[in-house]
Amino acid sequence: MDQPTAEPVTDAENAENAENGKGVESGEPATGEGTSVGSPARRRWPRRLRRTALALVLVLLVPLLAAETALRLNYTGDPAKDTYTRNRDAIWLGHAWIDGRKTDTDVTALAERLKKTGIHDLYVHAGPLEHDGTLPKSAYPKARRFIGAVHRAAPGVRVQAWLGDVLATEGPVGLRLERAATRAAVVASTRQILAAGFDGAHFDLEPLHSGDRHYLALLDALHKVTAAAGVPLSVAAHQIDPLPAFHSVWGTLTGHPKWWSQAYFGQVARRVDQIAVMSYDTMQPLQSLYGGYVAEQTSLALEVTPKSTDLLMGLPFFHENRFGHWAHAETASAAIHGVRLGLSRTDPGRAHFGVALYVDFAATEKDWRAYQDGWVR
Repeated sequence: MDQPTAEPVTDAENAENAENGKGVESGEPATGEGTSVGSPARRRWPRRLRRTALALVLVLLVPLLAAETALRLNYTGDPAKDTYTRNRDAIWLGHAWIDGRKTDTDVTALAERLKKTGIHDLYVHAGPLEHDGTLPKSAYPKARRFIGAVHRAAPGVRVQAWLGDVLATEGPVGLRLERAATRAAVVASTRQILAAGFDGAHFDLEPLHSGDRHYLALLDALHKVTAAAGVPLSVAAHQIDPLPAFHSVWGTLTGHPKWWSQAYFGQVARRVDQIAVMSYDTMQPLQSLYGGYVAEQTSLALEVTPKSTDLLMGLPFFHENRFGHWAHAETASAAIHGVRLGLSRTDPGRAHFGVALYVDFAATEKDWRAYQDGWVR
């Protein structure tokens, strides 16, 4: 993982002083341009700075190297032979499917592709929610038509409404879960979206900090609504602490905790029917390290997810290069191998398990082949 590094102080100044006969190492005060005679001796500061820099590098580098070595080892070995799709996979779909840009021809092509996969759920973007938790009907004008077309072309495939918003957890603007009125509005929006014909509700609220009790209260209220309607409640979940309490340390350093504790992940998983880990944007620079990281995340999630809850591990079907994500490292093939390793080591017979592909409009044929060859078979 990316860690801030301290740039060590060089010996250039000492070398220059020695060349000029200023006797830095002998204890004579260094003088010259910018330094007046009688000023405090400077010989100790460069050495102390070097020692401090070296200490900082060691503090950061040694744990980092140990962690990365562990991830590389975690990527070794062969997965169990039966660790393939359980036909409970999912894919996130963009807004174009329900705003009129996609046609019946597109739906037919999508259905044809789905026949060769283990995909059971489509998370189609139907939001975002307003910051007060409401959802304008204008956000999903062609939803009913799309849902009907999918049901005809791909019987058995569920179409869930993908709803989300930015939370005001790290800035002044966004949805505030601590407000009871906002949570009530989100619940009302869910009833509204189910009335439009969706087969479930899938929520992605970010950045969601570990331990947020207001989110748990919202899930409890939402689950009553979805259970009454006989449809699943699904959520996109943050990654789990790769080291104990790592979210607290990272949050202190950056203001963005990013990870959830494993215990909190379990609390969320027990309140929903389906939980999809966003196991990408991991800051890993190599495929082997990324795959090892996904294997670890898979094991951590399996340990605390009820067997009755669908656990899906996210696969990167997008190709961006930015802070926290290297496209050459975070590949679908590396993620799939990591998923199979984690599943093999932790609970190879888990029935309620799958992968979730993010996202349809950025996917390449190479991504689809990796999924098909590595997971579907």
